[in-house]
Amino acid sequence: MNDDLTNFTGAQPPRREPIHGHYVDLEPLDPAVHGDDLFAAVSVADGIEERFRYLPQSPQTERSDFDSWIAEAATSSDPLFFAVVDRSTGRAEGRQALMRIDTANGVMEIGHILWGPALRRTRAATEALFLCADLAFASGFRRFEWKCDDANAPSKAAAERFGFTFEGVFRQHLVYKGRNRDTAWFSIIDSEWPVLRSAYEQWLDEANFDAVGGQRQSLRELIAAARS
Repeated sequence: MNDDLTNFTGAQPPRREPIHGHYVDLEPLDPAVHGDDLFAAVSVADGIEERFRYLPQSPQTERSDFDSWIAEAATSSDPLFFAVVDRSTGRAEGRQALMRIDTANGVMEIGHILWGPALRRTRAATEALFLCADLAFASGFRRFEWKCDDANAPSKAAAERFGFTFEGVFRQHLVYKGRNRDTAWFSIIDSEWPVLRSAYEQWLDEANFDAVGGQRQSLRELIAAARS
């Protein structure tokens, strides 16, 4: 950890421009381009209550409600929303945002994650997270955060799988959807990223997957080995 920040002049804010990967592209959210595909992805009935349980929005089952949301989200600079576009199909299968963008202190968070059924537990979803983290540290950010409701066990498990470090719980942090939220905080800091980045690259490599798409080594295993 570098405590001497005499020469630190801040980070560069993320731009509203595409971020290209191997399996997915992150494209700035555009209702005209992504609206139809994204609505189809997020409104799939199976599991919809669970997908929206910890998001600010109610389940987006009505196109008019979705259209109102995407029109507003597409103009926001913080959160800065991206559609997660599957490169093999060209379809937007989810969305996520860079948010709480504090360039002066070099801190940024990923949030508003909604990966549709076609993305969940796939290489594409992992790459979507990787691309945002890599952008953050390449842009001079010192800290990349993941926060979630402490009751959201799948989100906490995902943060740990992705290599975030658990930092604690802010009790009675927020009120949303008529209930209390104790917020679990996770982070990756810049000194940790080179090791984690190498593990991600090994995991995402085609050679890590067999002919039917099964992983040969898990991301957890690769991160643990890289850290040892």
